[in-house]
Amino acid sequence: MGRILIFLASLASASAAAQPAFITLASTTSTEQSGLFKHLLPIFEGKTGIQVRAVAVGTGQALDMGRRGDADVALVHDKAAEEKMVAEGWYVERHDVMYNDFILVGPKSDPVGTRGADTVAALKKILGKKAPFASRGDKSGTHAAELRLWQMAGLDPAAGKRTWYREIGSGMGPTLNVASAMNAYAITDRGTWLSFKNRGDLTILVEGDKRLFNQYGVMLVNPARHPHVKQQESMAFIDWLVSREGQDAIAAYKINGEQLFFPNAGH
Repeated sequence: MGRILIFLASLASASAAAQPAFITLASTTSTEQSGLFKHLLPIFEGKTGIQVRAVAVGTGQALDMGRRGDADVALVHDKAAEEKMVAEGWYVERHDVMYNDFILVGPKSDPVGTRGADTVAALKKILGKKAPFASRGDKSGTHAAELRLWQMAGLDPAAGKRTWYREIGSGMGPTLNVASAMNAYAITDRGTWLSFKNRGDLTILVEGDKRLFNQYGVMLVNPARHPHVKQQESMAFIDWLVSREGQDAIAAYKINGEQLFFPNAGH
């Protein structure tokens, strides 16, 4: 019996050793739905042999995954929330990685006249006419940015139900699908927009406003809080993302010749 147990233990050990190293990455729907991960992760995995298992949810949910210890690394885009989590000790080793921008999209006819306005003025026009607006409503980084902009425009979307303001409670792709079906306005990250096929009558109406800047950051879940975090493999991923090779790989990702994300680690 003792020999059998030793044999089974050795088999289990060999099986565990044969399993490829992997980390769990909590990230946003924008990095996944834009196609960035399909481009980026195989490059890192081929170089290191470390698999990255990405879970794409809203930034709020991604941050909560790390806080609970259900992920090793977070790659998200709500810098204020990220820095708060670091200050509270849930994460360490936060780095800027890349940026792109948000845009306001809506029907080509632009019934309330937002085209060419700054973002806040455009939202005021939407509010004034109660034009259909599709919001992610999912506590994501995009949703947080949208709420900040609405507050500047004089609206608190949480204060009562509005028939014209539709909260989808889902990712950017489904929200754009609803906006397309309703001929509604929406705020989206540019990366998801460029990869989105079901645009219908939607087009970009407002862009280039400095308030639409969209910074992404990467952080390690604090091993002092969650000792099972795969620190060595996770830091290999973080270090690669902010290295010249990783930054060049981010810059190289394009759709129809248009760059989706702009690396800025160390800037």
